[in-house]
Amino acid sequence: MFKALVFLDRDGTIINGVDLLHKREDIKLLQNSVEAIKLLNKHNFAVVIVTNQPVVARNLCNEETVVKLNQYLVDLLKKKGARIDAVYYCPHHQEQGHPEANNPVYRRKCHCRKPEIGMLVSASKDLNLSLLGSFLIGDTTVDIQTAKNAKISSILVKTGYAGRDKKYKVKPDYVCNDLLDAAKIISEVEL
Repeated sequence: MFKALVFLDRDGTIINGVDLLHKREDIKLLQNSVEAIKLLNKHNFAVVIVTNQPVVARNLCNEETVVKLNQYLVDLLKKKGARIDAVYYCPHHQEQGHPEANNPVYRRKCHCRKPEIGMLVSASKDLNLSLLGSFLIGDTTVDIQTAKNAKISSILVKTGYAGRDKKYKVKPDYVCNDLLDAAKIISEVEL
């Protein structure tokens, strides 16, 4: 039985932040991410990736490609002894006017695109765990706002955007150098 949920943003938190990642060769693990996930596994947290993937709405790839990229990452981590318990992604993006072609099916507002909490709620239901006592770790103010919206603890990591996206005026509960520093804080929390 898991203690609680730990939600991880993907790009800029677990792997290098690559804008509009849609190629497998662009997936590179950030330093210490394997050790961080192993530490969370050791302390019996459910580790769940939650990631916005506007590459589908922006017609750079399809959902099948996103699923394959996520599975590649999960398998890569597993080979190194780190377990991901679930992956949720949002393919939607409501903004218009991008230079690439649009995929109109996915160009809409939804309940799953962070900072909305749909992915977190789905994980909570699917894994039969309360959001109470959960954490979200990410590199953007969007991630921090998502945690605030879900009323869970937020950790901003100084990798990827390191909060420089400035989309939301929010303050994280914790700021850490990387995912491993964040995992150490979580592993010491009494639930």
